[in-house]
Amino acid sequence: MQVKKESPSPTKVKLTVICDQKMMDAVKQEVLTHLAKDHVKIQGFRSGKAPLSLVEKSVDQNLLQSEFLDSALNRGYVHALDEKELRPIAQPEVSISKFVPFTTLEFTAEVEVIGDVKLPDYKKVKVTRKKVEITDKDVNEVIDTLKARVAEKTDVDRAAKDGDEVTIDFAGTDAKTKEPISGADGKGYPLLLGSNSFIPGFESNLVGMKKDETKSFDLTFPKDYGVAALQSRKVTFEVTVQKIQELVEPKLDADFAAKIGPFKSMADLKTDIKKQVKAERESQAERDFQNELLSKIAEKTEVAIPGALVESEIDRMEQEERQNLVYRGQTWQEHLDAEGVTEEQHRENQREMATMRVKSGLMLAEVAKQEKVVVSAEEIEQQMEALKTQYTDQAMQAELSKPGARQEIASRLVSEKTIKILEKYAA
Repeated sequence: MQVKKESPSPTKVKLTVICDQKMMDAVKQEVLTHLAKDHVKIQGFRSGKAPLSLVEKSVDQNLLQSEFLDSALNRGYVHALDEKELRPIAQPEVSISKFVPFTTLEFTAEVEVIGDVKLPDYKKVKVTRKKVEITDKDVNEVIDTLKARVAEKTDVDRAAKDGDEVTIDFAGTDAKTKEPISGADGKGYPLLLGSNSFIPGFESNLVGMKKDETKSFDLTFPKDYGVAALQSRKVTFEVTVQKIQELVEPKLDADFAAKIGPFKSMADLKTDIKKQVKAERESQAERDFQNELLSKIAEKTEVAIPGALVESEIDRMEQEERQNLVYRGQTWQEHLDAEGVTEEQHRENQREMATMRVKSGLMLAEVAKQEKVVVSAEEIEQQMEALKTQYTDQAMQAELSKPGARQEIASRLVSEKTIKILEKYAA
C-alpha cells in the first residue's frame, strides 16, 4: 500500500492512499464472509457455509461493491494513520479518485490532527515543594471560627458594633449609571461585623447603625476582585438592618471541646485541628507543586494545537461552570451579567486557560509515551471498584457503567503515574 502525506497546515494533513491488491483481496474475503451469513441463502448450504465463489455470484452486486468500498476505505485510512503515526481528532473528508471494484482503489483523506509534540528536557525541570508549617495562630483562627459558630445569640436594641451579627437587606447600584448590579444584593443576610468577609469598608459602614435603619454609601471594589466586571468599580450600596444580635462566646474548656466533636479536652481539640489544617495545606501544597511543574514543562513544550481541541475544552469548562451555578442557585445569564460580559466574550476569556489545559494534556501523553507508562487491567478494575464503593448514587453508578468509563479511568491512571514520574525528576 502506498501512502503520501501532505501538510496544508501544522494541524491538518492530506493523505493520498493507493491500496494494493493483497489488501483488497483480504477485504473482499471478509465482506463476502459477512454477506454469506446475513444476506445470501443458497440451496443445499447452511447459512454462512456456502463457498464464497457461489456467494459472490448470488449476492446483490451493488450491495457487494458498496460494502467492499466502505471496508476498503476504512482499512486503507487506518493503515495510513498508523504508517504516518498520526492522531486524528475528527472524521476525515474522503474523496475517491479511482475505483475499479476489487482491483483498484485510490483516495485522499483530509483530516485535522494533533501535531508533533516536542518536549523540553523535562528531567531537568526543577520545582521546590513548599514546606507546610502550622502555627498556634493558625489553630486559634479555627477556634475563633468555631466559637462564633456555637456562640449564643441575643437580640439587642442598640447600635451595632464589631463582634455583633447583623441581619441585613442590601442592594448595589452603579454609582454613575444608577443601574442595579447583579450579584451585589441580598435579603435577610447574616453578617458578622469584623469578619472582613465583605469588601473593605462595607462592614465598618454598618458599625453604629440601629435596627430598621437604612444607610447608603459608596465603595470601590478592589482592583483584584474575583469578578472582573466589578474590579475597581464604584458602587452605591443601600443597606437596611433587620436585626442586631450580640454574640456571647463560650469558654474554651472541655465542655466547648465536647460541643465541637468527640473531644475530652481543649488539648485534644487543638491536636485534631492542627492535624486537619496540616492535611488540607499539604494537599494544597501538593496541588500547587504539580500545577507549577506541569505549567513549566507545558510552557516549554512545542506543539501545534488543533482549534477543535481548544473549543471542546472550552465546552467542558463551561459545562462545569454551569453545573456549579446550579448548586449556587444562579442562572447562566445572571452569571454573565455579574461578570459584565456577553456569552461570546465569556467564551473568549476561557480560551487561554483552555489552550494551556490542552497543551498540558498533550505534553503528559507524550511524556507517558517516552516513559513507557502503562496501567494493567487489574489496576483499572481496582479503581473501578473503589469508585463504585465511594459513589453509591444511581446517577454515578450509571456513569461508571458506560462503555467509555473504563477508558477514561485508564487515561486518568496513566496521567497520575506520569505526574509521579515528573515529580521525582523535579525533586
